[in-house]
Amino acid sequence: MEMPTDSTVSDRTLAILRCPNDGSQLTRANTAQVTELNAAIAAHRLRDRSGKPVERSISGGLVRASGDLLYPIVDGIPVMLYDEAISLEQLNPA
Repeated sequence: MEMPTDSTVSDRTLAILRCPNDGSQLTRANTAQVTELNAAIAAHRLRDRSGKPVERSISGGLVRASGDLLYPIVDGIPVMLYDEAISLEQLNPA
């Protein structure tokens, strides 16, 4: 399977990938989401599912079907580990 060299995941790869937690389909994060996440990372306000602070900016992301969780793309590689996924609810705290 070919891996992309930039922040995008090929349509072919995206069709195969699924959320490792619930098996749902994934879609590409939009530019606004990535920009907002990177701002939160720079402000040290973002944690992954394991509770660890997210320290590296992301070049993209894959959002699971429910829209609540993002698997980051770092240096063009999707990080498909549930513990390293980012809850999008952190962007809009109640």
